[in-house]
Order: sequence, then C-alpha cells, then structure tokens
Amino acid sequence: MLQNVSVFLIVELIGTVAFACSGAMVAIERRLDLLGIIVLGVITAVGGGMIRDLLIGVQPPSLFVHPIYVVTALAAVLVLFCIMKFGGVYQQLLSSEGYEVMMNVLDAIGLGVFTVVGMDTAMKAGYEDYRFLTVFLGVITGVGGGILRDIMAVQAPYVLKKHIYACASLAGALCYMFLLPRIDRDAAVVISACLVVVIRILARHYKWNLPRIERLDDEWKK
Repeated sequence: MLQNVSVFLIVELIGTVAFACSGAMVAIERRLDLLGIIVLGVITAVGGGMIRDLLIGVQPPSLFVHPIYVVTALAAVLVLFCIMKFGGVYQQLLSSEGYEVMMNVLDAIGLGVFTVVGMDTAMKAGYEDYRFLTVFLGVITGVGGGILRDIMAVQAPYVLKKHIYACASLAGALCYMFLLPRIDRDAAVVISACLVVVIRILARHYKWNLPRIERLDDEWKK
C-alpha cells in the first residue's frame, strides 16, 4: 500500500509541475503580471481535480485538504518566473521553434497523469462500477485545468480546437480501465499515462486534427 501511495504521489507531483509550467507560460505569453502568472499556473495544475471533486461531492475539494499540490504548483511557477525574468531566456524561448514543442510536452505529461489520477480517485470514492462516470471524471480531470486556464486567458480552449487533445485523454482513460483488472496497478498507470503522451506528441508532429467546417473567408485568406 505504501509503495502504491508513493508511486501515485510522485506521478501526481510530476503532472502538477508540468501543468503549472504550461499555465504559467500561457500567462507569460499573454503578458500578465506575477499574480496573473501564479493564478493561471496554479489553476491549470489543480483546476481539473477541483472540478472532479465537486462533481462527485468531495467537500471540500482535495486541493484544500492536501495543499501539497497547490504548494508544488506555486513553487514550480515561481521557479519558472525567476528563470524567465532573471535568466534572460524570455525572448529567446518565445521566439524559438522549441517553445511550442515544450508546451506540447508539458501539456501531454499533465494530461496523461491527471487522466489516470482522476479515474483512480473516482474508483477510490466508490464509483468503480460506474464505468462511464469513471472515464468521464478521468477526462475532465485531465482537461479541466487547461479549459479554466484558456478561459481566464481569454482564448478559445485548446481542447476544443487542436491536435486530438480530449481524444488522447479518452484513449488513456479507456486503456487504464482495460488494463487495471489484468496487470499491476502501477504498470497500468504508467502505460496509460504514456499512451496519452505519445498520442499528443504524434498528433502535433503529424498535425492530426478532428474534421471541422472551414469558413469561406478562411479560404479567401489563403
């Protein structure tokens, strides 16, 4: 049991740092001040879990009961802010080709981790027999923080427009549900989270997108 708890704690902290950094980078790109950077970074990291807890009636949400996740997100944001502010890498990073790659990787790691963590939390709360609900809670835990981040940054949520985002989370959730009764729990966590990361990276590399209707004026602009 202690081993399982430690593994999940490490996985959650990795996802927390990844999402916090991705939210902070969006805030920096939008030229927000330090408070705005902290708010977007922290809400990206813990927002999905907060939505999940509210949906299943966990009161108060776990982020208030276990502040380690908020503290970890805050520390990650402050470290990133200091590097960007005093390390002289702000302009070089934002103008480099590696910026979008870095953002994609951070988002992918956070998405994969929190999709699995969300499902596991729902199962521990006694909803393991409600498979649709469990999968939904896994996906909303994965994408919820990013949606809140984009709304607060006044931009269309990334999950709704580009590179197989929610679908990658759904694939990881279904993979976790399939593997959990068949292999070790820790292995199921790692494999499912890695599947989400791989799908997200491949989606960006090969520009996989769901079909959409192009506006005529979009064609005229080309």
